[in-house]
Amino acid sequence: MIPIDPESPVPPFEQVRVGLATRINDHTLAVGTRLPTVRALATDLGLAANTVARAYRELEEAGLVETRGRAGTFVSAAGDRTLERARQAAERYAEVTRSLGVTPTEALNIARAALRVD
Repeated sequence: MIPIDPESPVPPFEQVRVGLATRINDHTLAVGTRLPTVRALATDLGLAANTVARAYRELEEAGLVETRGRAGTFVSAAGDRTLERARQAAERYAEVTRSLGVTPTEALNIARAALRVD
């Protein structure tokens, strides 16, 4: 079950998306795993179907899941593309911070703060 915090400033669709993306990326949800239907997951989480549908759409756009028509939504083998996209984003961040004269140590501190990681 994906924990949904109604008090969180993070929108519910994003909580669903992050919860599923985390499970896909750490392989808790294996490639080929069939996800619950939008309606079933929405009911389980106490959310509107449109909320879950948006999370599924964003996961599909990221290449983490694929919809196979009436067969359902499945964890995609292409999910590992997320690491490539993260690497590309990191390269762009490095270019920007270098152009601003930010030291590598300062840039890493900014990134850690943004990720809330020590």
